[in-house]
Amino acid sequence: MSVKECEHHKGKKRKIFQRIFWGIVVFLFIVLVTILIIWAILKPTKPTFILQDVTVYAFNATVANFLTSNFQVTLSSRNPNDHIGVYYDRLDTYVTYRSQQVTYRTAIPPSYQGHKEVDVWSPFVYGTNVPVAPFNFLSLSQDQTNGNVLVTIKIDGRVRWKVGAFISGRYHLYVRCPAFINFGPANNGISVGKDAVKYQLVQRCSVSV
Repeated sequence: MSVKECEHHKGKKRKIFQRIFWGIVVFLFIVLVTILIIWAILKPTKPTFILQDVTVYAFNATVANFLTSNFQVTLSSRNPNDHIGVYYDRLDTYVTYRSQQVTYRTAIPPSYQGHKEVDVWSPFVYGTNVPVAPFNFLSLSQDQTNGNVLVTIKIDGRVRWKVGAFISGRYHLYVRCPAFINFGPANNGISVGKDAVKYQLVQRCSVSV
């Protein structure tokens, strides 16, 4: 009798554990489906970025295959969502020429952007004697001599979305802002100091998340 009773109790415990397990699974499933439905209704939209201006303090490509440059870029970011906030956990800004990075990375401090809010950053981005690939350096020297250089201001980072109390995982953020710089007589910038020229661009950037 005692053996049968022990097996009977074990069977009851097993059923209780199974019910608890499946109860937890169903609860988590309902929570996940609810989050997905809310997410689909809210339709999160990626932030928009605009390159407002670029101030060039130095741009010297005269030494063979090396570039020394110093920029201050002004970037604005807008969160277009009505009910979703954006955490910018990491943002690194740098400049490229023909897909080659020609400055060091400058970090923008982490921040939170509320609904419909706009943030403006003005980081300095520079590089001293940065090596440039020979084929790119030849084109860069020619562009500088002609007085027209097209560079790209880039931002790489990680963002999270906030909906009420829910905060998503991290997503990669890629921002690309073309900047057309004029040198020499055709210069259309504004002198803001010795050897410093500011270019008002108001250029919309491409954003992917």
